[in-house]
Amino acid sequence: MAAGFAFALALVPGRVQFAAMKIRLAAALCSALALLSASASTITVVPIHEPISLHGTDGDEAISEIGEALQASVMARPMALTGAFPEVLVDAIRSPHMIPGNNPNYKVQEANLLVLCNIGIGAEMRPEGLHVKFDISQLTIPAEVDLTSRQVLNLAIVALRKTLEEYQKPQIQALNVAIEIDGADDAKAPLKDLESKFTLGVTGQPN
Repeated sequence: MAAGFAFALALVPGRVQFAAMKIRLAAALCSALALLSASASTITVVPIHEPISLHGTDGDEAISEIGEALQASVMARPMALTGAFPEVLVDAIRSPHMIPGNNPNYKVQEANLLVLCNIGIGAEMRPEGLHVKFDISQLTIPAEVDLTSRQVLNLAIVALRKTLEEYQKPQIQALNVAIEIDGADDAKAPLKDLESKFTLGVTGQPN
């Protein structure tokens, strides 16, 4: 019966060609999916700088980039990431961060100021460069955080810049970066002046 079926197909060459084409398309699709899967599973450990609150501790830190001594800091921690760089690096700056310690009196559950203050951050690669958006529509400063909205955003911008400088070190092309402050209502309108543009060169230093 199988021989008879094969003979019948032979009488309809168009059907055989269509079946062969379907097989080739299925093979190509499987290959593409395999490549995408391999790309998506690539994991890289990178330093991510974060704006960190020091509330709950007895320390202040002088932030040279903004010329102030605050109960806050910009610190790096290693993270294992996969995805489209450098956009994924920007997203990672807002990762929840519970700082471990050996003192039972330190009970801070969250130290990342972007998380604490409900500031969103995201990035999109455009033809002209990397567009970074800080969403401050839900910005609120917790009572335990002794900082202003402007100070928090300045620290976040420092963290962004330091993270991208690390990324840029091995690159062979300069990176243009534009910062947008989104969600600034009337009360937050003055924070729009923190929008800026800068270029990171191939050595990770601003041009």
